[in-house]
Amino acid sequence: PVPVAAAAGEESPVEGGPPDHSYSLSSGTTSEELLRKLNEQRDIIALLEVKMKEMKGSIRRLRLAEAQLREEIREKDRLLHAASAGTRKRHGL
Repeated sequence: PVPVAAAAGEESPVEGGPPDHSYSLSSGTTSEELLRKLNEQRDIIALLEVKMKEMKGSIRRLRLAEAQLREEIREKDRLLHAASAGTRKRHGL
């Protein structure tokens, strides 16, 4: 026998327990509901994997951009240092 709330597609609290959530199962969960919840979880995992790959790509691009910016800063610092050293020599400092 399937509980009336489960048969109607409603989530019902377990006696004396917290209300049912989409990630929890009541004692009257049918095999169809279990399969649906499993498929929903698989879909969520697949989406998370896609997002993780996108984030890894973004991180990789950001690291490359950071390395390029650091190299540009080093080059500009070197040029500034060389220019200031040349100025000091001309002024006899």
